[in-house]
Amino acid sequence: MQVNVLPSKSEVGVAAAKHAAKSLQRVLAKSETARIIAATGASQLDFLRFLTSTPGIDWQRVEMFHLDEYIGLPVAHPASFRNYLMERFVRKTGIRRYHLLDGELDPATVVRTVGKELASAPIDIAFVGIGENGHLAFNDPPADFKTEDPYLIVELDATCRLQQVNEGWFKTLAEVPARAISMSVQQILKSEEIIAVVPGVQKARAVKACLEGDIDPMAPASILRTHPNTTTYLDTESASLLTEATTRSL
Repeated sequence: MQVNVLPSKSEVGVAAAKHAAKSLQRVLAKSETARIIAATGASQLDFLRFLTSTPGIDWQRVEMFHLDEYIGLPVAHPASFRNYLMERFVRKTGIRRYHLLDGELDPATVVRTVGKELASAPIDIAFVGIGENGHLAFNDPPADFKTEDPYLIVELDATCRLQQVNEGWFKTLAEVPARAISMSVQQILKSEEIIAVVPGVQKARAVKACLEGDIDPMAPASILRTHPNTTTYLDTESASLLTEATTRSL
C-alpha cells in the first residue's frame, strides 16, 4: 500500500481526484468501458467535487456501482447514499450506466440482482473510505473477510451509527437505520485498483489501527494492506497518530 499525506482535507481531495482521473483515462484508453465503485459520506465530498469537475473523462463509457445503502431509508432523505450519488456524481457527470442500491425494496432481492451485475465483469477502480470504527463500506467489526458474496445484509454497530449522527446526516441515533446493504470485503478486494480517501482527525485512531495494527476483522480496512494496488490519501490530521515510516511507505 502506498500512503500519501497532504496538509489539508481539500488537498487530499485534489490529489486523490487527479490520481483517479489518470487511472480512469488509462483504463478508457485500452478498454471500451471502465467499471468503478463509488464511495459516499462526508470524507468523500471534496474528492468527488474535484473528480467530477476534472475535464477529459468520458463518463458515458463509465459504469458505476456503489458500496452500501441503508435499509428502509427513503431516497429523499439527506443521508440516502442514492440521493448523495445522484446529486454529487450522476447529475454532475451525466453518467448513464449506474447501479444504485435501493434500500426501500426487498433487501435480499437487491443484493441478488445488483450483486449479479457487479460480479459479471471485473471492477477497474474502487474508491473507498475508512470509518471511525475502521469499517470498509458498511462492514463493521468484526468484518466477514471470507464470504465471496458481492453484497451482504449487515447490522450496523453503535459506533458506525453514531458517526452518522456526528457528521450531521441524522439528528439522533434512533433515526439511523440499524441494517444496511454493504459490498463485501472480498468483492472490494477484487478491484484492479483501490483508492482510499481518508481525511479528518476523527479518523486518526482507525487509520492507525488499520495501517499499523494487525490485519484483523476487528479493523476491517486493515485488509486493504493485502491488495497489490492500493493507494491511501490522508491529511495531517488523519495521519497524526502514524509513525514516520508508515507515512513514507507501507
